[in-house]
Amino acid sequence: QVQLVESGGGLVQPGGSLTLSCAASGFTFSTYTMNWYRQTPGKEREPVATVGVGGTTTVKDSVKGRFTISRDNAKNMVYLQMNNLKPEDTAVYYCSALRAQHYWGQGTRVTVSS
Repeated sequence: QVQLVESGGGLVQPGGSLTLSCAASGFTFSTYTMNWYRQTPGKEREPVATVGVGGTTTVKDSVKGRFTISRDNAKNMVYLQMNNLKPEDTAVYYCSALRAQHYWGQGTRVTVSS
């Protein structure tokens, strides 16, 4: 049974930091591209960051220099380090695993507000 469980969301002030974690199980983690997406009410879910099988990363332009994605294949974990958070980063953040199928977690809410 595939599971992706996100954690680490919460309320943070503008300029603050959070690290999101995603624990994966039920599939061969090291062979999947891992992603973080986010979604706000009334908008489509959008990709934020991706880490490939070989470790190559890409991030959305609006978070470049602030967000870093990483993976630990030994622990079946993927992380999103978020620094200098802005109110517009407020969203539900989802972990996903992509190869032939696209698996999703339940999401973790991040609220950036003073």
